[in-house]
Amino acid sequence: MRISRRKLLAGAGVMGFGATGGPARAAPRAHLRLLETSDLHMFVRDWDYYRQRTDPTVGLDRLATVIAEARTAAPNTLLFDNGDIIQGNPLGDYLADKSRAGASAVHPMFRAMNLLNYDAATVGNHEFNYGLEFLETALRGVRFPFVCANLSRADGTEYLPPFKILTRDIVDEDGARHVLRIGVIGFTPPQIMIWDKTNLDGRVTCSDILASARKFVPDLRARCDVLVALSHSGISTSPINGIEENASFHLASVPGIDVIFTGHSHRVFPGPDYAGRNGVDAERGTLNGVPAVMPGFWGSHLGIIDLALAKDGERWIVDHFSVEAKPIYRRDGGKLNALTTPDPAIDAAIESEHTAVNAWVSEPIGRFAAPVHSYFVFAGYDPASAIVNAAQIWYARPLLQDTPHAGLPILSAAAPFKAGYTPDAFVDIAAGPVARRDAADLYIYPNTLAAVRVTGAMLREWLEHAARVFNRIDPVRVDTQALVDTHVPSYNFDVIAGVTYRIDLSQAARYDLNGRLVDPSARRIVDLRIDGIAIDDAREFVVVTNNYRADGGGSFPGLDGSRTILRAPDTNRDAVIKYIGAQMTSARPAASPWTFAVSGQPIKFWFDSAIAARAHLDDVRGLRATGDGLAGFGRYELDIG
Repeated sequence: MRISRRKLLAGAGVMGFGATGGPARAAPRAHLRLLETSDLHMFVRDWDYYRQRTDPTVGLDRLATVIAEARTAAPNTLLFDNGDIIQGNPLGDYLADKSRAGASAVHPMFRAMNLLNYDAATVGNHEFNYGLEFLETALRGVRFPFVCANLSRADGTEYLPPFKILTRDIVDEDGARHVLRIGVIGFTPPQIMIWDKTNLDGRVTCSDILASARKFVPDLRARCDVLVALSHSGISTSPINGIEENASFHLASVPGIDVIFTGHSHRVFPGPDYAGRNGVDAERGTLNGVPAVMPGFWGSHLGIIDLALAKDGERWIVDHFSVEAKPIYRRDGGKLNALTTPDPAIDAAIESEHTAVNAWVSEPIGRFAAPVHSYFVFAGYDPASAIVNAAQIWYARPLLQDTPHAGLPILSAAAPFKAGYTPDAFVDIAAGPVARRDAADLYIYPNTLAAVRVTGAMLREWLEHAARVFNRIDPVRVDTQALVDTHVPSYNFDVIAGVTYRIDLSQAARYDLNGRLVDPSARRIVDLRIDGIAIDDAREFVVVTNNYRADGGGSFPGLDGSRTILRAPDTNRDAVIKYIGAQMTSARPAASPWTFAVSGQPIKFWFDSAIAARAHLDDVRGLRATGDGLAGFGRYELDIG
């Protein structure tokens, strides 16, 4: 008798393993499918609470359909969550800030997860943002175990069980039933003790992920058939520094772990984000040879690891595996294609809270003393970015206290995201009450706040790269010249607050779009000062920005992740919303830190903006509307000099 691998796996309804014939084995063989969600961040439904519309790129309700399909295709299936569950969108804030859940109510996210019959989960760093009392109340309504091996109470006792052994009946390839013991261990980033110091200090401790794994894995390995690590931690191949935030790669080297579910970084693995790293197979989905998956964020993907198990005496061993991060949508060029539909049972489970929070996001969170818009950012008037910069400094300052960086000047970098990629893609918030969804226009991306430590020389190069957005201007021409190089995205035009500087457009661009130095003699950034004093190249600063920029996004010189000194637990958008609320009535935004350098010869620029910008011409001296620009835009001229 001969049984092919293809026949074995096809009988379990699973695709993706290789087909190799071989002699029949007397020992039983079985297929085990393990599913992961991670970084759901309260996206129970496919809904954008800021924009008040459906979003097919997010939602546990859409992911539920994919989960059902995955379970149908494989009879032996377990479902896990990897943390960052109860915080991340207005629904989470509504429940926590307004204490709407109540001590006896089941938290809406856990209500939905209970319906999906999760098998186990761990906590992410954002579980602690609302405090331990809120977390513990929410966990009372969960019908599946939570584990975390590196989190303890201050007295040394467990906060959650470090691991759990799940006993499940499985069916082998011949239809026979067996008992399988699945060991599940969880980890959360030890940096929670910094990010949520106010909530956690003196109440819990969080130890190094790798040290905790070495402590608990040997005992767990001896008691289970398959060992699954729920690692709310990203993938970094950098040398071990002793208390890793992104420890999943090194966790794979701890003997005894069969599967790693990773997350925290809001990326997809397997996938090109991690290609080319030693010890990482970004196509097959392995870390140091151990199968691993990271399923994006907000329900964008379902992590799937299929294991082919063979019985070896009294134990099961992993004979083969396949890894996939399955998306709920696909982008084809500029078109978004949904690959699944919402599960109505999940939507119905939180209908009352969903309705209530839609009303809540319309409530004012503060007031603006003056209109805030992004119509004239390239003319040096940008109150929208000024508010973001003020919020980032306000948020980061207390986090930098009592650190080696506390004595350094704190600056902030923000770019205009909504600055005309379409004729209506601008910020335009009237003076008066500001609602949460209005504030979201100020920061449209889900970046997390970060800070980097740089020198004055690096600061100058940062600004030189940002100034690439402008064309070179001929100072002797008398006709009107185009101001903006439209090939450069506005999100790479960083404006740094806390210093002042001028931009000399008679100079060529020093850098190209890829961050390559193309003209070493060019210097557009002149008269760079702090508190009126010229900045020395050796002086050091902290610049608050976002994780994208800090990690090298935009190819800015010197920014590659190595200068990062702070990775905050909140998004930049959350910082902006909290800042507006704390100010009650926000003053007129600060003036732009930069101006154009001028010569004696008057110079005329033109640029396109929204037609609606004509109502705000008085905001910029020397600015006038001259008619229509490109399709749907208005054209504006500016005189300087």
